[in-house]
Amino acid sequence: MLTDDSIAVGKPFLSASQLAERLGVARPTVAKALVELEAAGLLSESRQGKARTVLALPGGEERS
Repeated sequence: MLTDDSIAVGKPFLSASQLAERLGVARPTVAKALVELEAAGLLSESRQGKARTVLALPGGEERS
């Protein structure tokens, strides 16, 4: 999704609930994947009331 949906660095990323619905998987599965993307430095950490943002894209484009 980070590369196919033209999501730009610095823009908000979908919530876990939105991703689960879109991908047709359970929310805990999405939550595990989001933790991995955060650890890889691609997404900001989740904070209550604040959307995750894209920090970098696969392939090296970093936050501007």
